[in-house]
Amino acid sequence: MKGLIFDIKEFAVHDGEGIRTTVFLKGCPLRCVWCHNPEGLSPKKELYQKFNGCLGCGRCSIPCDHEECKEVGRCLHVCPKNLISVAGARWEAKALAEKLLTHKTFFDTMGGGITLSGGEPLLQADFCVELLTLLKGQVHTAIETSGYAKSEDFKKVISLCDFVYMDIKLADSEQHKKYTGVDNKIILENAEYLKQSGIPHTFRTPLIPNITDTEENLKAIEGIVGSSSWEKLPYNTLAGAKYASVGRSFDPDRQIV
Repeated sequence: MKGLIFDIKEFAVHDGEGIRTTVFLKGCPLRCVWCHNPEGLSPKKELYQKFNGCLGCGRCSIPCDHEECKEVGRCLHVCPKNLISVAGARWEAKALAEKLLTHKTFFDTMGGGITLSGGEPLLQADFCVELLTLLKGQVHTAIETSGYAKSEDFKKVISLCDFVYMDIKLADSEQHKKYTGVDNKIILENAEYLKQSGIPHTFRTPLIPNITDTEENLKAIEGIVGSSSWEKLPYNTLAGAKYASVGRSFDPDRQIV
């Protein structure tokens, strides 16, 4: 089975215990107004074009016959500044597992492991199951998830993980829908299952000014997570330039209200 991956980050230190390799799976059902990985939103390959340094020569718009360029409508090989690429690459689970396990000795010696992130990895639940099954018992595995997934997908994927990081962004359903585009009912149901599962886990809340960091919201989330570990993450303000690179608009005023 193939999965769509938009980045593989080695030597990551913020995605779990120790030094890790983080696999970013493409596609997310949420549309958080503060999203810092806009290239991970679409479940399809897409053009990723940096504009800082662009000469405006127009070479990339000239039609070409390269098969890999047809999907994104731009020639990927002619930019003199190498500013054009594709966000998204398809990987067979077995090939990806083999690549990730090349660092097994390092993980065994120094600690760490593999983290699945996104996007929302559970949008590719079957691929995650196949990949995690191949990694099981060989390396420590973790997942970072919004929890917005069918309960059966959530349960079967986290059962194969050694650790789960799950976001609880907003406790109020209407506020959650306003700022992420989806209701949080299934998220709260999956959070309750995770709490009772016995799987080591940490809940996370990104602190978005005047949205998620309000006293009312944090107090409500505290009641949801109970005795579970809970991290509050600082607001990432550096993602604006990436929106234009994938043809999306970025409205910083919508993030701080």
